[in-house]
Amino acid sequence: MADQQVVVVTGASGGIGRAVARAFGARQARVALVARGERGLKAAADEVRAAGGTALVLPTDVADAAQVDAAAERAEREVGPIDVWVNVAFTSVFARFDDIRPDEFRRVTEVSYLGYVYGTMAALRRMKPRDRGTVVQVGSALAYRGIPLQSAYCGAKHAIQGFNESLRCELLAEHSGVHVTMVQMPAVNTPQFSWVLSRLPRHAQPVPPIYQPEVAARAVLHAADHPRRREYWVGGSTVGTLAANAVAPGLLDRYLAKTGMKSQQTDQPKPARQPANLWAPADGPSGHDFGAHGEFDRRSTPRSFQTWASRHHGVVATCGGALAAAGLALWRRARS
Repeated sequence: MADQQVVVVTGASGGIGRAVARAFGARQARVALVARGERGLKAAADEVRAAGGTALVLPTDVADAAQVDAAAERAEREVGPIDVWVNVAFTSVFARFDDIRPDEFRRVTEVSYLGYVYGTMAALRRMKPRDRGTVVQVGSALAYRGIPLQSAYCGAKHAIQGFNESLRCELLAEHSGVHVTMVQMPAVNTPQFSWVLSRLPRHAQPVPPIYQPEVAARAVLHAADHPRRREYWVGGSTVGTLAANAVAPGLLDRYLAKTGMKSQQTDQPKPARQPANLWAPADGPSGHDFGAHGEFDRRSTPRSFQTWASRHHGVVATCGGALAAAGLALWRRARS
């Protein structure tokens, strides 16, 4: 029992957080599950236990710093000193900026940005005296590249990026044994497109290529195991987006202005009674468990070569060198 890793996952009731919790459970970790939706939390706990781990359910609104700290305190008391804290929890509004109310924008910021800040504070308050531990911030390509219809979410992800960089510099200056790292995600097939508050005329969708939550979860576990690297990019689409934004951001602005609104909506109208988790969990008393996957399984891929390659630089370099040597040998033979 003493050798089991202790992990806290926020947003563990669905989507990437749910997949991350399940993946740590498969390692026989002790996983504290933080979210508001109790149906999703109970189902996530069952999955963690079925995978071989230990689960502790901690109903928490991450926008409330006191609740987050209380959850951390209870996790340490009931399952042990926290080794890894994974910030995933978020909410958002799919709408043009003009159609978002000030209180809604504030709520997205409090959950999706300050929730990460409060989680990191709670983790570091306990990790730093022990001089060990890791915080993984689950980010997005949208931490660097804003897109239309997601101004609140993009603002929060940009804020997390800057906050995390600042904190990392401080920890390095202190020669701390505590590490922070960030994982920038691509479009992922999660339930958010069925429960985020939407004012779009048609059903929201991720922009292809779409990856399954398990791809994201594997990247998070790798980051937790190798936290000295400042950040990880998941998926070829993330790499391509961030590279294009670095080289020609103005051109990308114009491209997204023409394509970004249509590409984030299906051809189907938005469901008349679609839940919205901005103020209350979608999997509340009258809701249901959404699980890790969204509605786009048929269009989603369960693997990413780019992500595998980024985790195996040595293998890729060796294979690349061998291919180059073989190519050179063939070229020399053809000329002789």
